[in-house]
Amino acid sequence: MPEKADQSFRDLTKATTQVPRSFRDLLALDDFDRHARRVLPPMIYQYVAGGVETEAAVQTARNAYTQYSFLPRMFVDVAGRDQTVTLFGHQYAHPFGIPPLGGSAFIAYRGDLRYAAAARQANIPMILSASSLISLEDIITENKNAWFQAYLAGDQPRIDRLIDRVADAGYQTLVVTGDTPMLGNREHNVRSGFSMPIKMSTKVMWQSATHPRWFFGTVARTFIKHGAPHFENTDAERGPPMMSRQVRNTSKRDELAWHHLEAIRKRWKGNLVVKGLVTPADVRIAQSCGADGVILSNHGGRQLDYVVPPLDTLEEVVSFKGGMKVMIDSGIRRGTDVMKAMALGADFVFIGRPFVYAAVLGGEAGVLHAVNLMKDEIDRDMAFLGVRQLHELSSALLRRMV
Repeated sequence: MPEKADQSFRDLTKATTQVPRSFRDLLALDDFDRHARRVLPPMIYQYVAGGVETEAAVQTARNAYTQYSFLPRMFVDVAGRDQTVTLFGHQYAHPFGIPPLGGSAFIAYRGDLRYAAAARQANIPMILSASSLISLEDIITENKNAWFQAYLAGDQPRIDRLIDRVADAGYQTLVVTGDTPMLGNREHNVRSGFSMPIKMSTKVMWQSATHPRWFFGTVARTFIKHGAPHFENTDAERGPPMMSRQVRNTSKRDELAWHHLEAIRKRWKGNLVVKGLVTPADVRIAQSCGADGVILSNHGGRQLDYVVPPLDTLEEVVSFKGGMKVMIDSGIRRGTDVMKAMALGADFVFIGRPFVYAAVLGGEAGVLHAVNLMKDEIDRDMAFLGVRQLHELSSALLRRMV
């Protein structure tokens, strides 16, 4: 075996043996799904994994990446590869981050704090969801570079109070989600027994009893150490307990309009990002409202079924982005997916469900393992494509196959 190849083999073997034994079957992000499914009750797993109605939006978002193949360049010196990305003045170590993941602390013990800690160590962005069960103040204490995502009602006084709370806590980046005028038709929740608030039906109690690792490791542990989890960040004021008969205030979300975003831009002094857009015309409006960035997203297929895959409108949006950052999520699972999105002009990507499963399986260490797997995939992909830095990626390296 040639000396360099022999050394590469030894390095790979050494890296594999350093991975904790419980993670050694976790070789790619999809593996986290497979293993977490055994740990989580069906109602909780389906809450995370499921889409709406036919789940076509989940599949088409992912399938969009299969429509492109690579045209790699050979005999290129790719030593010293660098996957750092600068976003809103901060240099991140990798071109991917953790998006808003609502209800995570009921799925994985203290889930949002696990994401925040892992993101801080890995130097990638983490966005706290408004539907989180841990206060935004606790998250910013753990990770001073965390972003906050808001689900807003069309009620300016309510908006202003929340914006002021987020600013007072020290957040520098606010993400306003636009694709939630109401909750999507998630039929799988009805079938599995999941509801919000959780109702202790016979089905729910049976699923909890037959999945003791989740019940004792997450639910019981949370109640014993921290009390009943509340919706902490939907408004400026603390929301109701997750398992009470009270419901969080989602009224007037269908009244949220562009003039509210204009008012937010005037009040919010930090970075303003608009999430949940797929239509180029909406991106232009967000740009005119003063958004610093957008996240093209179909909400993981959890809102409108059959919505266009975000990847399909990426190039058009990039064509007029100017100084605005264009980010994307939905359906990204491999380093090659990241490469394709960036070759089509994305500045950054976010990867959702696999990080939930990683926190379920290994807490902070599990999330870091997922980050490292993706980091290594991107590094290899850069070498094979013939690029040293991510800005060298372009559509010239892709061929659309259909």
